Amino acid sequence: MNDVVLLTGAGQIGMAIARRIGHGKKIVIGDKSIENAKVVSRIMTEAGYDTEIFECDISSRESILNLISQAQKYGEIAYFINAAGVSPSQAPIEAILKVDLYGTAVLLEEVGKVIKENGVGVTISSQSGHRMEQLGAEIDEQLATTPTEELLDLEVLQKENIRDTLHAYQLAKRCNEKRVMYESCRWAKRGARVNSISPGIIVTPLALDEFNGPRGDFYKNMFAKAPAGRPGIADEVANVAELMMSDKGAFITGTDYLIDGGATASYFYGELKPEK
Repeated sequence: MNDVVLLTGAGQIGMAIARRIGHGKKIVIGDKSIENAKVVSRIMTEAGYDTEIFECDISSRESILNLISQAQKYGEIAYFINAAGVSPSQAPIEAILKVDLYGTAVLLEEVGKVIKENGVGVTISSQSGHRMEQLGAEIDEQLATTPTEELLDLEVLQKENIRDTLHAYQLAKRCNEKRVMYESCRWAKRGARVNSISPGIIVTPLALDEFNGPRGDFYKNMFAKAPAGRPGIADEVANVAELMMSDKGAFITGTDYLIDGGATASYFYGELKPEK
């Protein structure tokens, strides 16, 4: 049986990564929108890849377990790519926490139980997790180690302590980074590795919607004043993922790679620094 690449989130970034590592393997694509999964599957199939699609809502442990079970019918899960999530302009606070925070934590936990020996995973986080204020060691440890079914009960994640959807998104992405650190120690027991990538503004259909939406000027200003002076593309994220998921990245686990054209650096020390 083939090694299986499990991809959650049928978007441009996930597809770009899967194209780098998926040749000769079965690629199982899960997405809440089966139509999105069909689009990515068709593009990849026409390029010579072997894909299967399934509906999966990562806010549901049951749905995640079903996807994993379906993937295992084709072989051992050797590669895991999580590119699923919702943005601050797409969903209310509760949905962002349920999908981006809880869902990612469950995926890391459950895939980590079955990942093939010497397997590797990557989850897509965001620069947003790097821009918010420090939460302190106690809260960081809570985000990293709290049992998944208790995560959303943490005080820091209660609605009265969250300013808006962007703040919820930042908290979710900070949790992703800490959760990867924690889970990498669990994955290591299977000889497997897991990391996260925090992209900045990457040109995708979603980003184009953002550029033309109510926060469009904010995003355009962000990449214009960042050192790179432009947004990124999905293949630039895939470049980093390919390193992390290959033998050349064998010493990389439990970490987060920020790839944002210097936007975070500019936010703290450059032209994007907020006025006090």
